[in-house]
Amino acid sequence: MRVLIVGCGYVGLPLGAELVKQGHEVFGLRRSASAQTDLIAAGIQPLAANITLPAELAKLPAAYDWVVNCVASSGGDAEAYRSLYLQGARNLIEWLAAAPPKKFVYTSSTSVYGQADGSLVKETSPAEPAVETAKVLVETEQALLEAARQKKLAAVILRVAGIYGPDRGYWLKQYLKNEARIEGKGERLLNMIHRDDLVGVIIAALKSGRAGEIYNVVDDEPVTQLTYFTWLAGTLGKWPPPFATEAENAARKRGQTNKKVSNRRLKMELGYQFKYPNFRLGYTAEILRMDRAGELDIKLEPR
Repeated sequence: MRVLIVGCGYVGLPLGAELVKQGHEVFGLRRSASAQTDLIAAGIQPLAANITLPAELAKLPAAYDWVVNCVASSGGDAEAYRSLYLQGARNLIEWLAAAPPKKFVYTSSTSVYGQADGSLVKETSPAEPAVETAKVLVETEQALLEAARQKKLAAVILRVAGIYGPDRGYWLKQYLKNEARIEGKGERLLNMIHRDDLVGVIIAALKSGRAGEIYNVVDDEPVTQLTYFTWLAGTLGKWPPPFATEAENAARKRGQTNKKVSNRRLKMELGYQFKYPNFRLGYTAEILRMDRAGELDIKLEPR
């Protein structure tokens, strides 16, 4: 297959490398040409363009069998999200209209679910987030699903949980810097996915995902903060982080969600088998990698 990866970074680069290994012709699109060396080393043909600018897309080679849009924002407000995600998706739809790919996979986020009561969330659950940036992601999904309904684009939506893996893992980094705090009583659920599993799921969606369908991408075990930090502390032989103060809890509560995201549809329809079905396996692999690389700088006092 001739494959285009839009946003060929933390997820897109290993995705492209794996697709190259499988014999596909892979193109990696980034906003600038600054990281071409990494792409070329992985066998990926580098392209440079800003998807928020249709004129730049028009200059690129077209006609792909598969397209993956896994762009990621480095932050910003709702307007920044609107430009990158929503307008970027609309531009891609128009640009690909002349030669629609057989499959278009978009990585959205489980942040579109605004549930805060700890309930089980499926793809059919309401996506009504309180946070403005997440509302933009819902709009982006709707634009792609509408294109799928009109047979303009064979779009598949992946709602991705918190990504961790090599050099990434928010809660682990906070803990190692002694900045982690357990919120409330530690009952809030964390939904996670290892980067390598996300790569595998994207490939499964390219091969078997149904156009116009949504799949939650999360491992088998959503876990409470307290359980996660208790395990982490025991694994590293350190004290767990302290509980947050009332003031800290109040500051974090706005827009905060608490839900258990289900991956049942992903496993049933795509038949994906996880490399890291729970956080223990995934974070053990990352801790071992960090230890071997001399990166495990533990600043906490031993217990």
